[in-house]
Amino acid sequence: MWRWEPSDIARLRSGLDPTGGPARVGAIPRGRGRSYGDAAHCSGGLAIATDSLSGIELNTASGLVTAEAGVTLKALLDRCVPEGWILPVVPGTQHVSVGGAIASDVHGKNHGTAGAFGAYVRALGLLTSDGELVELTPDTPGGLFDATVGGMGLTGVIAWAQIQLMPTKGALLSVDTDRVDSLDETLAVLSGPGGPHRVAWLDLLGSTPVRGIVTRAQPLPADADSSASPTRAARAVIPPGWPGWPLRTTTARAFNALRYRLAPRSERNHPMGFGAHMFPLDALVAWPRLYGSSGFRQYQFVVPTGAESTLERVITHLRAVRVPPFLAILKDMGEPSRGPLSFPMRGWTLALDLPRSATGVDVALDQCDELVAAAGGRVYLSKDDRLRSETVAAMYPRLSEWRAVRDAADPSGLWRSNLAVRTGLVD
Repeated sequence: MWRWEPSDIARLRSGLDPTGGPARVGAIPRGRGRSYGDAAHCSGGLAIATDSLSGIELNTASGLVTAEAGVTLKALLDRCVPEGWILPVVPGTQHVSVGGAIASDVHGKNHGTAGAFGAYVRALGLLTSDGELVELTPDTPGGLFDATVGGMGLTGVIAWAQIQLMPTKGALLSVDTDRVDSLDETLAVLSGPGGPHRVAWLDLLGSTPVRGIVTRAQPLPADADSSASPTRAARAVIPPGWPGWPLRTTTARAFNALRYRLAPRSERNHPMGFGAHMFPLDALVAWPRLYGSSGFRQYQFVVPTGAESTLERVITHLRAVRVPPFLAILKDMGEPSRGPLSFPMRGWTLALDLPRSATGVDVALDQCDELVAAAGGRVYLSKDDRLRSETVAAMYPRLSEWRAVRDAADPSGLWRSNLAVRTGLVD
């Protein structure tokens, strides 16, 4: 098992970024500034950067990898796939850190069969508010492990984790593709036969309410293409100061229409590299700059099986108030995670990229929150910067359970973030 010495704890503390007073500490890794919302911000306090925590140890016989919190999933994949092991779950970007992946309990395109990231964490090291580094496992009494997985970095600083990988023959996938012309057809294809990595790209800006492209992918039994990569290489960089005016509703509508028409009506067994399929946006460095200085909001929610009509209500509402989703991604989800604050539940999750400059976007999303909560669903905290505390309480029924564990682990209230204060996760 990974062991830290006192010098390692000092190394972690050296990552403190003095952006304010010393009273409070934000516990989610600052990384490279890739947070969608304010989960990594701590106004009037300190933020901890874990970039220097980059150690990796792989047991090539068992597939157990121990990685420090600042290791990115890209670094893990590049290190482990050539040895015959791969991460069972990856989100839509390879640049997430191990600490961040656990704090958000990230999910991927295969959640329906594989669950979330935390299901494969066998142990982790947590720096508590009293300065001690404790080792936690899923069997540790008291619930602190479960409160940490998906706990938004508010139980302490994740220093390292031991993760169980799965065997792989290479980085090549077999991808099935279908064009769909309605939400009902999209749901049917996502529920049908095919590989476990399932996702639908939706065009919500066309003349019809919903059309899109559904893909299902599965690993090939052997990597016949040695050039297939488990990660995604950068192809272009959006420079600082990029103006937002080129990306507007008319251009997004035209791009979506072109993408839809160029996709095959039905294609089977198309070979594609793991990285290219899993991390498409990582080919464009700093792609959020496309939205200009005003930026964008990503709104991701999940509703339980049986509440599919809520997906249509949200889409219809945004269309009615003319708040345009430039990007929309729909996936199915499987069983919920153990963590009280973990996002996934069995059902459907829809992620929408909305220009922050759109008139009435915040009011529209408040109204969408009501639809989601009424359906028994929830909004993804990791991508949020606007939810109200009463809404969070309605969406996360195990919140009081999480608070009890968190308050016992941090009675002084050291660990916090702007997200935690705004949503009432902490006092």
